Amino acid sequence: MTTPPNTNPRSIAIVGAGAAGYFAAITAAEANPAARVTLYEQSKRTLQKVKISGGGRCNVTHHCFDPRELATRYPRGSRELRAAFHRWQPEDTIDWFARRGVPIKTEPDGRMFPTTDDSQTIIDCLQSAAREARVQLRKPCGLQTFAKQGDHFILHLSDDTQVTADRLLIAAGSLKASPLNRALESHGHSIAPLAPSLFAFNLTDKRTQGLAGLSVQNASVTLVASPLAAASRRDKTQTGPLLITHRGLSGPAILRLSAWQARALQDVNYHFDIEINWLGDVSENQLREQFNRLRKGKTQVKTKVFEAIPRRLWERLVGTVGIPDEMKWAQLPKDKETALIKELTAGRYEVRGKTTNKDEFVTAGGITLKEVDFKTMESRHVPGLHFAGECLDLDGITGGFNFQAAWTTGRIAGLAMAGKT
Repeated sequence: MTTPPNTNPRSIAIVGAGAAGYFAAITAAEANPAARVTLYEQSKRTLQKVKISGGGRCNVTHHCFDPRELATRYPRGSRELRAAFHRWQPEDTIDWFARRGVPIKTEPDGRMFPTTDDSQTIIDCLQSAAREARVQLRKPCGLQTFAKQGDHFILHLSDDTQVTADRLLIAAGSLKASPLNRALESHGHSIAPLAPSLFAFNLTDKRTQGLAGLSVQNASVTLVASPLAAASRRDKTQTGPLLITHRGLSGPAILRLSAWQARALQDVNYHFDIEINWLGDVSENQLREQFNRLRKGKTQVKTKVFEAIPRRLWERLVGTVGIPDEMKWAQLPKDKETALIKELTAGRYEVRGKTTNKDEFVTAGGITLKEVDFKTMESRHVPGLHFAGECLDLDGITGGFNFQAAWTTGRIAGLAMAGKT
């Protein structure tokens, strides 16, 4: 007597309707149309980080198509993601959106955005694809806790209901103060220490006060006396655009440094010193040679010399070292020249706190990566339990890398839950 086939469709529950959750849901539903795929979102809105990313334009991914090179943009998770990117990388993401009528463009710094420059385009695409794949969305309805019972999961939801699922994906973003932490730990998982990443630096300094809004396109920022003594120079120095804000400093160079040093800076309560080379990689000797040439002219020192530095910032730095407004280069004493060179290439600033955009920042830390099989994003402790996105102990620097990690881990998890690995 033959056993009748199992006609019950596979039930897939996905917790978190953000980038990773949506992408996993669409992938699973398209790969296995017979499956019942449900997205659970605890807030009233979905895809909120997609909405605000890139100033409302959505930095979808980055124009880096070499998995090995791409993986170097992740302070945590680079080794695991390198293999994952061989399965789904930015080229695949771009093609996925293009097939759905959303072309993606590349900007000079490698960041990639929809050609509409509107994050709503990405949101509409994901929501439309989910509806077409018959993904069910329940909101506001979060997961409070879960238990494994045989081959199934029992999910206890925030609306006091209970459902069962054959596969469960946690894609709920940061695990900070998450109600799921206790359940995850009870199932054998450990959570790496959580710390904010991608934040601005707070400082009060006469050299930058009143200059909010000014930016330098290629500054170099170095963490002085790093709490991580063994950290490489690359981890302690970042070069790129730097923005002066009302509270201190921001911009890609600052955000990248905050990512590489996320846990170390948390350990010192965000009290540390940095050195800034406002000219990027220009050295003291190069500056001295240039200043020697300027001494042959009759221009005043306060007259802006470098196109890369805004006039008001140049005047502020010149004044900081005590050079009078009327002084000409030919009159500049050697000690003042040395002080100005030092100010331009290695000015030291005291950072006393951080400013974090509560909606857009990324959390370092999460589910310990050795406990997850990155071929399927499945738990090594609990069969049928999967993870994707920011709840994992992986994060990237600014530039579209965190969204790419979400697309990649969501894609791999979606296929695995659909039974298509």
